[in-house]
Amino acid sequence: MSTNTPIVHFDILGPDDERLRAFYADVFGWSIDPKGPGYALVTTGDGLRGAIVEGERPGVALGLGVDNLSAAVDHAVAQGGTIVMPPTDNGWVTKAQVADPVGNVITLIQTSKPWR
Repeated sequence: MSTNTPIVHFDILGPDDERLRAFYADVFGWSIDPKGPGYALVTTGDGLRGAIVEGERPGVALGLGVDNLSAAVDHAVAQGGTIVMPPTDNGWVTKAQVADPVGNVITLIQTSKPWR
């Protein structure tokens, strides 16, 4: 595995996405671009992009850029992680989600395919 796995995306989750959108736009000046019910793209002051996603429980998921998605998933599982979402291509990003040994969800994003 790479020793330089950058954060390339983040998701902020919670049961009231409209309230979250207003909070992050007002407090941090982030640009919020609603894409439909329960989902909005976010651009931070330094250009890092993420999303605000409606979900039952609050949380934050980091998106990490990896060169080889399959190898990264296999390595995470070998180190005690579990697969939450197998590798998936949703048309604009190829990603998978794994949970670390205590249950924190990490999104692994294939960097060889442009996604921004």
